[in-house]
Amino acid sequence: MLSQCGFGLLTTVVTNENAPVIAVAQGRLRGQIKELADGTSYYSFKGIPYAEPPVGQLRFKAPVPKAPWRGVYDAKDHGPICPQLGFMSTNLEGNEDCLFLNVYTKRIQHKSGKRAPVMVFIHGGSFMTGSGNSDFYGPEYLIQHDVILVTLNYRLEVFGFLSLDIEEVPGNAGLRDQVLALQWIKRNIAQFGGDPNNITIFGESSGAGAVTFHLVSPLANGLFNKAITESGVFLNDWADPTGGRQTAFRLGKHLGKETNDPKELLTFLENAPVRDLVNITFTDLSLEEEYRNLPVFFRPVIEKKFPNVKSYLDKPPMQSLLKNEVNKVPILVGYNSAEAIIMLDYNYARAGFVNQNFEYKVPSDLAKTISEAKSIEYGQRIKSFYFGGSDISESTLKELSELDSDIHFIYNIHRFLDIYKRTTRMPVYMYVFSCDTELNLFKKASNHTDIEGACHADELFYLFSSDLTTNLVANDTNLQSVIHMVTKLWTNFAKHGNSVPDNTQSVQWHPYTTESKEYLSIDLQLKMGKFSNKNRINFWNTLYSEANLPVVSESIECQ
Repeated sequence: MLSQCGFGLLTTVVTNENAPVIAVAQGRLRGQIKELADGTSYYSFKGIPYAEPPVGQLRFKAPVPKAPWRGVYDAKDHGPICPQLGFMSTNLEGNEDCLFLNVYTKRIQHKSGKRAPVMVFIHGGSFMTGSGNSDFYGPEYLIQHDVILVTLNYRLEVFGFLSLDIEEVPGNAGLRDQVLALQWIKRNIAQFGGDPNNITIFGESSGAGAVTFHLVSPLANGLFNKAITESGVFLNDWADPTGGRQTAFRLGKHLGKETNDPKELLTFLENAPVRDLVNITFTDLSLEEEYRNLPVFFRPVIEKKFPNVKSYLDKPPMQSLLKNEVNKVPILVGYNSAEAIIMLDYNYARAGFVNQNFEYKVPSDLAKTISEAKSIEYGQRIKSFYFGGSDISESTLKELSELDSDIHFIYNIHRFLDIYKRTTRMPVYMYVFSCDTELNLFKKASNHTDIEGACHADELFYLFSSDLTTNLVANDTNLQSVIHMVTKLWTNFAKHGNSVPDNTQSVQWHPYTTESKEYLSIDLQLKMGKFSNKNRINFWNTLYSEANLPVVSESIECQ
């Protein structure tokens, strides 16, 4: 119950002349004291610059650490968000000077001297939208459990993921931003009462993909101790780290600059108006882009090696995973039970073409390795498995959602966590999130509430306070109880490296094994299960195995 959890959900700023001032490596910061509805105070430091503004000739390049400042830096308000189009609008938002982070903590100093676990969140948004701001990612739910929450901005789309295969712009600037932020946190978080040796990075969707890239990047080694990925890994099609150079030159042509010289293109793009470089969608989409892949054009890349540049990613991440060349930490990995509801209308609008060309439902990583004839055969097998050989129609929207959930999220999440467990032998915990309440705002916006389960991004409203849900939660003790349950799972993992729920739940979250594939079903009641979506995973295993690609290991229960 609310009183038992001490779960205050509303926030007010406390007017206090003794607002906290702390010293970090660059100088002093002044934050705010805020108060939860239960009377508990916490400290908020917003808009802390961790890098120099990436403007002018620093546009597209690796971030530069923030220089020291004089006096006391006012950390009461968020810094600008990175350039992007407004959510559900065509209004340009943000500023190129956007590399800021936010720190929230209940205690700057603990009486016992013990430092708090740190959770660093990397937002999603297809590498093209979003920020770490508290209007969507508020700290109140998580910090109730005595952890420190850090959220951050990183460069998006062209600004963060342009790759020209030259020393100046090898790619991955947005991921390098995140690395620099993690370095800043590692160096300074003790000043906020945090434990620099107990840092958990976690992210959702493309933010989760970024977390898994950090697991294989040498630049991120030693910067975190645990990782949580929600609905995304680097094996998903929208995170495929290939084709960066071709995309860059295609952008130049789209903007009227035809050249084969990467440095000439760089000069042109450095001087292009910001508006020309956000929400880049091409009118001449290829069939692959229109019907097979999700439209994410600027994303992480495998970098060309240069003598004077430390590569963020210099080989295919799957290769690193298979060779156990990873930053070995405990991980918590999962997905929502009905991910693709969020894109159901988009995909159904393309059903006419797909019904006649089902080979375009063969995932891109699989399609690259097989012949055209085999791809057509696979397409018919997919159609038979999911639709009984019938066409996609209004009566098969649930099946279409399952297919696209598997293609774009679920199967490769299974592959990633299974291979990670086999190669690293580190603790792995798996979940499937199915909660369906008034907080599932993305599902409600989809108009497909008749399909059971939680859609992509719905779990965020159970982890973060948001301006969109304040009124829903404030007067509903049932929702508050579910929020407390979910946040307890995440923060227990951050504290201990395992995720044992409250004793009141009478459920033990057992770690994932390749033999039984244990997972926690997170619904209004918690329940352990084995081998989630087994039949669907085994179907894809058959196709990938025939193509000689790594697959999910066989369960002993299938023998």
